[in-house]
Amino acid sequence: MSEKPISPLRQRMIEDMSVRNFGEKTRNDYIRHVKTFTAFLGRSPDTATAEDLRRFQLHQTQTGVRPPTINGSVAALRFFFTVTLGRANVARHLTFVREPRKVPVVLSLDEIARLLEAAPGPKYKAALSAAYGAGLRVSEVVSLKVSDIDSKRMLLKIEQGKGQKDRFAMLSPVLLDLLRDWYRIARPTVWLFPGRDRLLPLTTRQFNRVVHAAAEMAEIKKRVTPHTLRHSFATHLLEEKTDIRLIQVLLGHAKVDTTALYAHVATNIIRAVMSPLDRLTPLTGNRPEPPPA
Repeated sequence: MSEKPISPLRQRMIEDMSVRNFGEKTRNDYIRHVKTFTAFLGRSPDTATAEDLRRFQLHQTQTGVRPPTINGSVAALRFFFTVTLGRANVARHLTFVREPRKVPVVLSLDEIARLLEAAPGPKYKAALSAAYGAGLRVSEVVSLKVSDIDSKRMLLKIEQGKGQKDRFAMLSPVLLDLLRDWYRIARPTVWLFPGRDRLLPLTTRQFNRVVHAAAEMAEIKKRVTPHTLRHSFATHLLEEKTDIRLIQVLLGHAKVDTTALYAHVATNIIRAVMSPLDRLTPLTGNRPEPPPA
């Protein structure tokens, strides 16, 4: 069966994104959002009006579409109408939705230890340890190559992380030992954590499954995702009084405000702060006796 040909309109959008060096995930997400809008519209999206876009965003809100998805649609449709079609005026009223900022789930040191011990075999124990020990995103863990390990400088090279930026992550001695154990067993050639097909890397979906299975095996009741390991890495560093600007660099955050979120869950820091109430004259004891009845 031959593949369905790509429409000239979609091909033009793909080319516009390629010229701007958009990542594969971003390109796929933008195409998906435009397809969703086209299905809602019921005709070719290049015939849409500003009123059609307003109706679509209202439809998303009324049907309970979550803010991240709505905002993804806004970004994709703004690109499509502004860049690909050259009709910026049509998309000018599309509105980003404010996302409620939630405190991230963080595991304790004991829970991290139990999770890593529950990992099914040395491959996944090393992969989960990389996510926690270097604060990596799941996409960064599965994209690691053998050549990215710099044991002399104790660094991990992260190629084209979020925002298509290269950076270096820390390589702890314990993580290096785990990676060496895994290397001695499997002798990977290109990808540090190959998937079922050794020529391809582990998929993020497989990594997700392993994290959930390990959390269940370790009897951790919190909602654990691969990103929980990254959250825990940052929070534990902050609790050890590591400078927040250094943590920002290690995580690859563009803004320190993003990193500052972890101050909300760094419980050691919160407990160490003295309440102004404690600086007052003691409110208990030395009270005048009430008059006898």
